[in-house]
Amino acid sequence: MGDKKKQKDNPETAEAGKLSNKQYERELAQLHVELVKLQQWVVDTGAKVCIVFEGRDGAGKGGTIKALTERVSPRVFRVVALPAPTEREKSQMYMQRYLPHLPAAGEVVIFDRSWYNRAGVERVMGFCSQAQVDAFLKAVPLVERVMIDSGILLFKYWLEVTEAEQTRRLQSRINDARKTWKLTKMDLDSYSRWYDYSRARDEMFRASDTSISPWYVGRSDDKKRIRLNIITHLLEHIPYTVSAREKITLPKRQKPKGYTQPEHPFRYVPEKF
Repeated sequence: MGDKKKQKDNPETAEAGKLSNKQYERELAQLHVELVKLQQWVVDTGAKVCIVFEGRDGAGKGGTIKALTERVSPRVFRVVALPAPTEREKSQMYMQRYLPHLPAAGEVVIFDRSWYNRAGVERVMGFCSQAQVDAFLKAVPLVERVMIDSGILLFKYWLEVTEAEQTRRLQSRINDARKTWKLTKMDLDSYSRWYDYSRARDEMFRASDTSISPWYVGRSDDKKRIRLNIITHLLEHIPYTVSAREKITLPKRQKPKGYTQPEHPFRYVPEKF
């Protein structure tokens, strides 16, 4: 990251035990400053960045994406989480529905699950044939090479959660009314197929973990650490520079020139807090 701050809490140096909320917020705030600098570089240079997040249900993809995007502009950092394909999309070339969402100049596109659905959930849950899986695994390195050759900076992250932690997180969704929307029938069906998903993941890595488009695996049992480590890794692998910015001062406000407050009966929100 050049002059960018090195993350203290990486797997090599972090001590056992969870980060305190104070530590986490301090480290995350510093990384958010760097993400804003990255954002300006992307806009100024017309860079195209594509970030793919994959992993089992409950691996922490959503929380990591939220930490990555909560202090930057949604006009630059765009999150893509596609629903199940329509009948029309099912009849298209498989990658076709993803292509319109790839980044244009000056954009960072983050996929919360991606074309790798074919190698994971679609395969394990029987939504596609083995022949379709084989064709995808054969084609995906070629497609990603074309993306990279077009100027896209592609990053693929797999969040690896342990069986015990996944169970704890999914159970918490059952017991917390704020999280029940996160738990679907598909999640429950997938939960029972741990080793089917493991085999699918392993084959996916063998086919698509290439020198030009590698998979980066993050251990995600500790939510705070995985968020900090992923953001740090991303910042370290994008060659962004920081441009000098003019000092910002607020201009003087105009004078009222006879303006008076209206007598309109505004409907104010009740102040209960």
